[in-house]
Amino acid sequence: MPPVLTLILSFLVFIALRVPIAFAIGLASIVTIYQLGIPLTSVVTQMFSSINSFPLLAVPFFLLLGRLMNDGGITDRLLKFADATVGHIRGGLGHINVMVSMMFASLSGSGAADTASVGAVMIPAMKKAGYPPRFAVALTAASSVMGGIIPPSILMVIYGAFGNVSVGALFLGGIVPGLLIGASQMGYTYYVARKIGLKAEGEFSLCTMYRTGVTALPPMILPVIILGGITLGVFTATEAAAIAVIVGLALALLLYRSIRPSGMPQILSDSVIAYSLPMFAVASAGIMGWLIAYLGVAREVAEFITSVTQTRIGLMLLVGGFLLVVGTVLSPVTAVIIFLPIIQSIANFGGIDQIHMGLIVVLTLTLGLVTPPYGICLLIATQIGGIPTPQAFIAILPLVGMVLAIIVAGIVFPGLFLYLPWTLMPGSF
Repeated sequence: MPPVLTLILSFLVFIALRVPIAFAIGLASIVTIYQLGIPLTSVVTQMFSSINSFPLLAVPFFLLLGRLMNDGGITDRLLKFADATVGHIRGGLGHINVMVSMMFASLSGSGAADTASVGAVMIPAMKKAGYPPRFAVALTAASSVMGGIIPPSILMVIYGAFGNVSVGALFLGGIVPGLLIGASQMGYTYYVARKIGLKAEGEFSLCTMYRTGVTALPPMILPVIILGGITLGVFTATEAAAIAVIVGLALALLLYRSIRPSGMPQILSDSVIAYSLPMFAVASAGIMGWLIAYLGVAREVAEFITSVTQTRIGLMLLVGGFLLVVGTVLSPVTAVIIFLPIIQSIANFGGIDQIHMGLIVVLTLTLGLVTPPYGICLLIATQIGGIPTPQAFIAILPLVGMVLAIIVAGIVFPGLFLYLPWTLMPGSF
């Protein structure tokens, strides 16, 4: 049996046996390596080399920062500020949901963390206010994908680390699509609120907005520190993440005093566990990615895709469609590491800038967080909302469609996504 077929079939067999994906990838790779007669010591070597990367050190820092923001009561402060800012508009609770997700994304970089923390508050509140449960669940899950787009993004850190692409430029490139997605979701929320007859509640108060803004301002400075420092070349993305954690600790322990020093060991312990899971997936995916390159699969797939079309737009649309399917069964992190050689080969062939391709890849794969069977954000939201997953998936389709429209716009008009990186970090191109 050809090694490529062995790799694919053994992976599918392990998945059918309900082996966790990270383990299934590693075991399928080991079976193929054994068939090829390659020393099994290469497994350990490739796993280590996959995670032996300085930029990847940013991931545990961003995970810890998200945990500090959540346990430190930052989410509640963001909710109050969002309520004072957009709560008076028709569909106010939905707008608050989206706005808080956007702000939380700029602090944690994790869509799943966003869904769990924001959804626990917003989904019951929206159901109580008369929003259809399926819409409340769909909006919460869909807005959570901005955790992978709005900087800092863990997925962008991993893409930059493995693809040798500027993480800072990817961060800057994620700002405009993140804002566009948030605006489109707010527009859809307004439409749904009018359709079901919900009225605007409360009145806008500049005094309340100022008061809640003052309490929410310190954590909102963190994204400015991260982006500003990286853009100005003061520090790298990893160093920015470490500095952000220090500031987050100062806010939680000293300013707000919402976390006791005695609670820090538990927070650190949970953060280590949360970090170990994606890093094991990274290590396993690193083996499969190396095998795909070793067997020449990347070259063959790239040649097949380029035989279909050779235009820049056509190549990017094909890559996006391919990753849209891949994202339904693999986590975004795993998919990036496995298919990065193929993606970059296609980008090089088509003369596509690697930062532009990276943004399209990240945007497309984040949709896998809300599409079954992987769809971790959608699964978390449905558990909170107490509705079946198929209902939530049908309700989320219009929101997914809007994200796809933004992705296509970014492919056709590169400047839409690349204007900020072009302007602020021209040396990255």
